[in-house]
Amino acid sequence: MDERSERIERRLEPLIIVVTLLVIPVVIIEGSDYGDPWEGISVVLNWFTWLVFLAEMVVMLAVVPNRRRWVREHPLDVAIVVLTPPFLTALAPVRLLRLLRLLRLLRLARIARRLFSLEGLRYSALLATLTAIGGGAAFATLEEGHSTADGIYWSLSTMTTVGYGDLSPETAAGRILAVAVMLVGIGFVAVLTGAIAQRFLVTEETQAEERAVDSDAAILSQLRGLRTQLDEVEAAIRARRSG
Repeated sequence: MDERSERIERRLEPLIIVVTLLVIPVVIIEGSDYGDPWEGISVVLNWFTWLVFLAEMVVMLAVVPNRRRWVREHPLDVAIVVLTPPFLTALAPVRLLRLLRLLRLLRLARIARRLFSLEGLRYSALLATLTAIGGGAAFATLEEGHSTADGIYWSLSTMTTVGYGDLSPETAAGRILAVAVMLVGIGFVAVLTGAIAQRFLVTEETQAEERAVDSDAAILSQLRGLRTQLDEVEAAIRARRSG
């Protein structure tokens, strides 16, 4: 790919990652018997994910300089679009092939260093706060007989994986909400731990660099002293020869 197509691929990257994650609930819902409205949601997500994968392939084929080479280098992307369209019900089991797009998440390693920085921690903390409040409100709505305050308490205990057991979801929607809240909570703890670890590593690296600079300065000073002594010896030898 040339520079233009690589730039377009990078811009599509966040959307493709989100859509790839949506494949998981589609597979879970299709493999379960939750009934309405989850079956309808599954159909919508199924079409949405496939259409996004199709749009990505069309866009990339339109911008890459060599289409045949792109197809040869991206056989999985092409196979998912060709073999997993929602209207081919006979190939429904093949839709599990879309899970292989989760390999794309490996590219998140490139932004892990930025995520574990203090700036990334701020955004993660904001997401965790919104999840605690929004998850609590959603819990109170989905689970009858509970207030929003009860929901926020449940959300915080779930995010921290404490799970006292005094409040727990009774409906399928509530359980799905609990999984989402737990994932956000575990992710925030991981980011917090990584940011603290990186802080210590940066401090150690800075101290090591300072020690290296001091050591280099000391060596340079010694070399200058030796140079001065050699100059003095050379001057003495010249003076003795001339005398």
